[in-house]
Amino acid sequence: MNSVSLKFFFVVALGAVQVAAQQLPVVEKRLPNGMKVLMVERHDSPSVAGGWVAHVGSANERPGMTGIAHLFEHMLFKGTPVLGTKDYGKDLEIIKEQERVRELMRREEARMRQLQRRGLLKDDLLKPENQTPEYRKLEKEFKKLVEDQRKILVKNEFDRIYTSNGGSMMNAYTSMDLTAYFITVPANKLELWMWMESERLLQPVFREFYAERDVVFEERRMRTDSTPLGRLNESFWAMFWESHPYSWPTVGWPSDIPAITKAQADDFFATYYAPENITLILVGDFKWQQCLRLANRYFARIPRGTKPVPDVVTREIKQVGEKRLNGEADANSQVDIMYHTPAFGHPDTYSLRVLAQVLSTRTGRLYKRLIVKDKIATDTFAGAYTLKYGGIFTIGGEAAEGQTPADVEKAVLEEIEKIKNEPVPAKELQKVKNNFAAGEYRKLAHNHAILQQLMRYDGAGRWQEINEAGPKIQAVTAADIQRVAKKYLVKNNRNVASYTRKKGSKEDPEFAGLTASQKPMARQISAAIKKETDMEKLAGRLKQITAALDQAPKEQQQIMKFMQRAIENRLKELKAE
Repeated sequence: MNSVSLKFFFVVALGAVQVAAQQLPVVEKRLPNGMKVLMVERHDSPSVAGGWVAHVGSANERPGMTGIAHLFEHMLFKGTPVLGTKDYGKDLEIIKEQERVRELMRREEARMRQLQRRGLLKDDLLKPENQTPEYRKLEKEFKKLVEDQRKILVKNEFDRIYTSNGGSMMNAYTSMDLTAYFITVPANKLELWMWMESERLLQPVFREFYAERDVVFEERRMRTDSTPLGRLNESFWAMFWESHPYSWPTVGWPSDIPAITKAQADDFFATYYAPENITLILVGDFKWQQCLRLANRYFARIPRGTKPVPDVVTREIKQVGEKRLNGEADANSQVDIMYHTPAFGHPDTYSLRVLAQVLSTRTGRLYKRLIVKDKIATDTFAGAYTLKYGGIFTIGGEAAEGQTPADVEKAVLEEIEKIKNEPVPAKELQKVKNNFAAGEYRKLAHNHAILQQLMRYDGAGRWQEINEAGPKIQAVTAADIQRVAKKYLVKNNRNVASYTRKKGSKEDPEFAGLTASQKPMARQISAAIKKETDMEKLAGRLKQITAALDQAPKEQQQIMKFMQRAIENRLKELKAE
């Protein structure tokens, strides 16, 4: 056996070992109220990564109240009768009075919308100058109640209690299919976690509901309305999904967010945050039997829901022809191509993931052809993503100076045709599989990473995917790749967004050096850092990033350096103030 084939043999063997190593011993149990509990014992560090998944996302919403799932992510940090307030009785009185005033405001809002449709009021009813005198009077009364409530609130008490007890990485997120809450705590604080998390499910208090609604609206403005490609990407996404609820953004439509009522929120919580629609997930230093006893003690006291969780019945209709969106923005010229693919768990999704990996990354075909050889692009990407009710294969790139989105699109489509007509060579395919195996192995390196995977997989429908995906990817053949390319990456299933730079616009120097795929995330990070006022928290985050920078993959180092600069600048601003 020569040296080249010997090396190849060891690489293949390494991949096989890593696949075998990723089998995770998950213990699954059910509480008497229907809540599912997943537990993974890992005794390598005295900590526990704990989280829970509510099986509800933007796909479970309806027109008129889009964004409510994401709003709930915020509201579940507002506290309980004993957390978040100095005077619970007074708190309830103010909330009741706030609802009385808001009901009068909603009636006036309906009247204003009617006047607007008749052309008697200007378009943007969020601007005070376009509102009726009666509405402005009610808003003034409501603001006084908000101020009264703030005097008895204890801000960020959840965070304070967890942090003072050694907790870290507390956060939450909302996607189209799920809402997840998570934190890492010392192993001896597991019971504290059980109490804190069960309390906010058992007896949450949605204080500051309308103020938090405004925070969400501002979040939408920063992430979507104020970014160069935000509105265009949102329009492209809505064009891609013709019939399915995935068509609206997770943050919600601008007209819906201010219209969500607390009564709607109460009903939403009762329906989707019932215990039978929630999965607890714990990974770390404990014995699962002890962990289950604590879960029964704290979470089993939450009563079952009174009505079944509605299923999402609207399916995406089959696309019958290519769709295109052409737009101008303060961004480099680029093209994004998306194809409809199957939902999470479908056998073809594994072949599509391997196909995307053949094309993407710095060792993939797009980079070698479009950036290195032809020099028509400065960035390329390809990815296969599965959601609970559907999937997306996305591919494209950012045009180099003097090139157009059409040039990039032409080259990308040519590479797709090559895949269809020529089997991927065995060595190239095995290299991709080895990369998958190594990636899966790294994801099991610490408790938090395992928790995140289990939350994502359970939210999509099957936590078992954490153990099943690796072998299925390793089983993908060159013929499988050709078959799915021919089946899904076809013209009638194609959606193309082509963006060109507006005349006279220049690239924001703050984001110079980042790739097209990194810039949207960078703008969100920048907006969040600019809002942060806690210097200690910023300094801690800066220390973490600096320590991890040298060990990070090269493709991640640029965004991490951007975060370093943004935090350093914010710290300078706060010190000057």
